[in-house]
Amino acid sequence: MPETITINKERIGLGEHKIVNFNIASLPTRTSIDLPVHIYRAKESGPVLLLTGGLHGDEINGVEIVRRLIDSDNIIPDKGSVIAIPIVNIYGFIQNSRGLPDGKDINRSFPGVKKGGSLATLLSYTLMKHIIPHIDCGLDFHTGGASRSNFPQLRVDFKNEKAFNLAKAFQAPVVINSKPIAKSFRNSSQKKGKPILVFETGESLRFDEHGIQEGVNGTLRVMKSLGMKNFKVATQESEFFNSTSWIRANYAGLFSPKVKLGDTIKKNQLLGHINGAYGELHFKVLAPKEGRIIGLNYCPVINKGDAIIHYSYN
Repeated sequence: MPETITINKERIGLGEHKIVNFNIASLPTRTSIDLPVHIYRAKESGPVLLLTGGLHGDEINGVEIVRRLIDSDNIIPDKGSVIAIPIVNIYGFIQNSRGLPDGKDINRSFPGVKKGGSLATLLSYTLMKHIIPHIDCGLDFHTGGASRSNFPQLRVDFKNEKAFNLAKAFQAPVVINSKPIAKSFRNSSQKKGKPILVFETGESLRFDEHGIQEGVNGTLRVMKSLGMKNFKVATQESEFFNSTSWIRANYAGLFSPKVKLGDTIKKNQLLGHINGAYGELHFKVLAPKEGRIIGLNYCPVINKGDAIIHYSYN
């Protein structure tokens, strides 16, 4: 780690904390929208860890995880540096929406373009050009979609040794073998030799206190494992899974789950019912195999083919 790093023409020396603002674009009202990036540098050199939340604007659990770390000062390292971006997608956050005003998904727009592309590709380019070259690894915090809640989980490529070691240090309740998706932030960063773990918890526009605390504690464990700070944080065992699958509704109707997030399930176990709105249908949802519930659709009104239960298995 060099004595001085330069981000967006701002020089940050050892022992300094600066907030660097990237002016991405403006609203139609000409109101400027800046992307604030916090840089915390210890007086002693060491690894550089990136923390990002709000890549999707309605996924606020990640925003809260990074905010709490900043607010508690736990984010300030004794060795190395932390680069923290609580809200990557400022536009979506303002509008309580997943994507950008044009509907584009930032997390399918990497590595981005400097000019002439969509706003999503411009934001992606900014991260890849100005942030990723400075880091060694990162944690990217996400949340489930509307009415779909995720049990606290890490997504990591088990074949990437450095990333897998970080996942073991994080100690999430569930760790899932997941290859990076094309054009995603994780995929583009991994191609640069900068592994990023994806942490998922809760549902969009809702705080999930359990998952938020898991995210905070996991980050502290990673910082400790990297030698950045010696935190006192409780340890726990992770359960590792090679695969995941969604159970989809065979009928339209009203879905009533009989399991909770995090439950361990056995093959043919009753997971819930799909009932007809007029009392004419009573369908049992059974577990195809043993595993663990990592996602639930909490919207009772479902159509045929809707994803209703997400489970992990080996």
